[in-house]
Amino acid sequence: MGLKKKSKTSKIGKRNIYQRRFEDTREQKQSILIYCEGVNTEPSYFKQFELSTATIKVDSNGESTIGLVEAAISFKATGKYDQIWCVFDMDGNGKKNFNRAIELANQNGLGVAYSNQGFEYWLLLHLIDHQGQKMHRKDYQKRINKELKESNITYNWDDRKLIEKEFFDVLYKQTELAIVRAERIYNRLDHKNLAKGESSTTVFMLVREILRYI
Repeated sequence: MGLKKKSKTSKIGKRNIYQRRFEDTREQKQSILIYCEGVNTEPSYFKQFELSTATIKVDSNGESTIGLVEAAISFKATGKYDQIWCVFDMDGNGKKNFNRAIELANQNGLGVAYSNQGFEYWLLLHLIDHQGQKMHRKDYQKRINKELKESNITYNWDDRKLIEKEFFDVLYKQTELAIVRAERIYNRLDHKNLAKGESSTTVFMLVREILRYI
């Protein structure tokens, strides 16, 4: 009789332990802020990721690159987010501002997902293995749509530059491949002057982190 009673108590104790572990895991869910320079393309892309073990907030302000990083530093000071990532491009920014923004973000413990020249270069790497040769941002739309032709999908650069669900679904299937391609390019850079590292992107670092919580 004593043994049976002890066994019953033990099972109850185990249930309580498992419940506490589940509650602890739920409470420790990562919170990620993705702060974008662009107000259309980047937010419409990142908002389509569905995370199960983290919360993700995507915001934008359309400020200058330096202004974006400075605002992100202020967000970090609130302690509201476990991770804060700054997403910005080289296009439209001077080389000094671009490099300074990356340096400032790194100094303050922020993640940096830059693209040189533009964010669409990251999208293009899902579709072709373009290994770092210079490509002007004006050529992105034509090349992306060329690769999307068989899927009967068009990326509308001239409208609001949104990543629609159909386009995202095509990209998502090739995400791991895009990461490999982007990282290969990144590893070839000397990292002394990232503004000269065209074409390249570190968006793969952010996306790799996001995939941990899918």
